Amino acid sequence: MKKSDFYYDLPSELIAQTPLERRDASELMLLDRQTGEYSFHHFYDLPGLLRPGDLLVMNNSRVIPARLIGEKAGGGPVELVLLHESGDLWECLVKPGKRCKPGAELIFGDGMMTAAVEKITEGGNRLVRFNYQGIFLEVLERLGQMPLPPYITKKLDDPERYQTVYSKTPGSAAAPTAGLHFTGELLEKLKGMGVNIAFITLHVGLGTFRPVKEENIEDHLMHAEYCMIPDETAAAVKEAKNSGNRVIAVGTTSCRTLEAFFDEDANLIRNSGWTDIFIYPGYRFKIMDGLITNFHLPESTLIMLVSAFAGRENILRAYKAAIEKRMRFFSFGDAMLII
Repeated sequence: MKKSDFYYDLPSELIAQTPLERRDASELMLLDRQTGEYSFHHFYDLPGLLRPGDLLVMNNSRVIPARLIGEKAGGGPVELVLLHESGDLWECLVKPGKRCKPGAELIFGDGMMTAAVEKITEGGNRLVRFNYQGIFLEVLERLGQMPLPPYITKKLDDPERYQTVYSKTPGSAAAPTAGLHFTGELLEKLKGMGVNIAFITLHVGLGTFRPVKEENIEDHLMHAEYCMIPDETAAAVKEAKNSGNRVIAVGTTSCRTLEAFFDEDANLIRNSGWTDIFIYPGYRFKIMDGLITNFHLPESTLIMLVSAFAGRENILRAYKAAIEKRMRFFSFGDAMLII
């Protein structure tokens, strides 16, 4: 299967640059993955589209202010995006790479934090050791910026709008954006009607943004991301499947975690670890019965994942309809419910 099979033409003005004032006011497309039929709603209509006994599985990872702007000792600006911890080191995206060779010393916040580049990874990232006084995340809160995707060019006034209302465990370099539409009130309404909610943690990293460069998508290598599944979530998934209720992943990160960490009988394979699962058409889903997700970039691994779940033709047809309706795309855009 070719990368170009997942291309669609998106007018740039449909790339949402800012979040809506009200989280759940975003539009919601309901897509029947069997028939390809779709209809248009708002996200606050979600309780009427779900049913008692459904299990929503959400990613409670919290975005850290992972973008650091500083300078190389001796002069010249540098920018790092922290991806994940690797022992005492952080794997980072760097810009420009020529200033971040092994041995380079970097300075942030007039010396509040310094860093030493120790190694270049196989993929071209850097392993960096930071030096600071106090608690790392507290220093990062003072010096770092929210690492918004490159297609968002406007400044985010409130950094909390790039967090889900249920975010809990710091560690992501990007938000699990399907969850941005939920409010506390909507969650309570869903619980009140008998929808069950469980949480996993997947720290979103480079895999979300890495483009597919190979024309044959099977040659693409996914970047591994770290996941954790609490015992209570494993029990909830097992109960839902045994009871014939639907397991609905909120976001592609939740989907990848469920599919990587459970077997066909909904038995938990492991509670935590790394996954580089790449889901594209032909994949046979073991756990997921539904998916809440945003609209994804052309030729990305994420549009390949939703195409695996709903069918490539159904997805491209639905995306065409969403464009005609002038729906908003990508991280701060509108949503889909695929059942």
